[in-house]
Amino acid sequence: MRQTFQDRFKQELKIWRIGALPGLLVIALVIAARFTGNLQNAEWFAFDLLLRSRPSEPTDDRILIVGIDEVDIRQMKTYPIPDREIAKLIQTLQQHQPAVIGLDIFRDFAVEPGHLQLENLLRSNPNIIGVERVLESETAIAPPEALPPEQVGFADAVLDQDGFLRRSLLGIPISAEEFKVSLTIRLAERYLAKQNITLENGIQDPLAMRFGDAELTRFQANAGGYVSADAGGIQTLINFRSGDRPFHFVPLRDVTSGQVPDDWIRDRIVLIGITAVSFKDVVNTAAVRGNNPGLVNGVEVQAHAISQIISAALDNRPLLKVWPDSWEYVWIVGWGLFGISLGRVIRSPLKLVAGLAIACCVLVSICYGLLMAGWWLPLVPAFLVLFLNGAGITAALFYRHEQNLRARLRDRQLIIDQTFDAIHNGPLQTLAKLLRQSEMQSSNSLQTDLKVLNRELREVYDSMRREALVQGDRFHLSSNQELDLNLPLHEVLFEVYEYTLERDLPYFQQIKLNITTFEPLDDRALTVEQKRGICRFLEEALCNVGKHAKDVTRLDVICKLESDKNLIRIVDNGMGDRDYFNLDHVGRGTQQAKELARELGGQFQRSSRPPQGTICELAWPPGKPWHRWFRLN
Repeated sequence: MRQTFQDRFKQELKIWRIGALPGLLVIALVIAARFTGNLQNAEWFAFDLLLRSRPSEPTDDRILIVGIDEVDIRQMKTYPIPDREIAKLIQTLQQHQPAVIGLDIFRDFAVEPGHLQLENLLRSNPNIIGVERVLESETAIAPPEALPPEQVGFADAVLDQDGFLRRSLLGIPISAEEFKVSLTIRLAERYLAKQNITLENGIQDPLAMRFGDAELTRFQANAGGYVSADAGGIQTLINFRSGDRPFHFVPLRDVTSGQVPDDWIRDRIVLIGITAVSFKDVVNTAAVRGNNPGLVNGVEVQAHAISQIISAALDNRPLLKVWPDSWEYVWIVGWGLFGISLGRVIRSPLKLVAGLAIACCVLVSICYGLLMAGWWLPLVPAFLVLFLNGAGITAALFYRHEQNLRARLRDRQLIIDQTFDAIHNGPLQTLAKLLRQSEMQSSNSLQTDLKVLNRELREVYDSMRREALVQGDRFHLSSNQELDLNLPLHEVLFEVYEYTLERDLPYFQQIKLNITTFEPLDDRALTVEQKRGICRFLEEALCNVGKHAKDVTRLDVICKLESDKNLIRIVDNGMGDRDYFNLDHVGRGTQQAKELARELGGQFQRSSRPPQGTICELAWPPGKPWHRWFRLN
């Protein structure tokens, strides 16, 4: 008999019930590890790697970095850099009419010679922005005195726990009345103002900053791979510009000697900073390719932060955003379930490895592509649940369960074949001989009975073979009748009762009164095999009445919950033949009933019923519904 879709679906659910549990546990453990921050460093590493692996972008020629390197310092033969040298550099730059100049060098005190010259230059040029440090009072550094507050921005940075920089601090509330902004914002604001784009509050997030249509996504404590990070002030993730040459970079000596093209300076943002190795104005960031992996000059970080703002406002270059936490966890669970599915659907180890490799590549490609579009998705936890569930314990359990199931089917089929061979070579041969003798003696009644017996014996094999191979939720009554064991048990038992009483057994014809009670039983904790055993018990008990209960006239069949127990009771008033009346006689049916009662945690008994008759009874306690989850059928 072919399995129906419903049978296959139910069988598949049983397999998933076994194989999916460890997979779901893996998903829960990975989510717990992420929630507690144990995957934070790994997610940062993957984030940096994807950023660093992006294809090179064109050089942003709107920004020029003027770096004061070791060669410049040796030529000056003094350090710190005198105010006169900085003033000379600014005067040279101003001759080319830059849009704005960012002086990323602290000047909270005079460095002679040339201090007065520098002060006059700062006062007379409104396109110069100086820096200060404001975060910690012990390390705070004041801005140049000659600059008004609107020409000052802070240069403070917020590092992650691993010491790397991934965020840009844009604004800090100093008090209820005072709010300071960064050098990044000051320079971007001055440059974009020339494009008629002003700094405003965000639309989607009123606390965020916005330049035109470019709303700078405000960093949250649990954004992306972060867990309970410091999100004070207004911060945003830095979408570093990729490539080996993101900006034009020249030393101070090239500017003062007139070797820098005019169009690199005119209407551009010019950043002045110290790039000498001895000064150690560097930060760790693994998201940028360069000659010193992981180390980037502070002035270059400022350039990346400025570039992402003006590029978003003028070129629609994406800013980095993240999904809400709920969607991120749906994403992780989805990949975990996909890994479980791979372990179930693909049976071949080689194909599983290939399928898992393809799935991992697809996952990484999706995360990479979405990061290119400005979306940071959790890669590490999704990769872990996919890999562990696809190649680990889940696949192994599915495979092992599949092999065990096939082995059980083979064993059952072997037993059935051996049983039928024994019947065929013994009783069926004798029966064939009796059939030939009955035909010779012309005994129609005996011949008919023997033919029926011959057919029933052969149907035993077909019925058992169907049950072994189908593994469905069915109870076979005959070659053309079966019951669905997923129906309420009392309904199934009533069908067994009706069918059995229609069988041609000698004493069924004498029954004048049938009293039946079939009420709902608590079958929530029963497995399919246990239900099948209960049906066989009722069938066997009724057949015993039909075969052995001599002079029976009344049959009572009770199926109900009684005194907090499931009860099946069969009572007759027959005399019984010698074997049936002997209550100490233990046949195969009695053995099966006792084994079933032991498995159900209940009791089986067969006793006499005065003045005549027999009571056959099976009772067992109701189980808890969650017990079924851990039982293997």
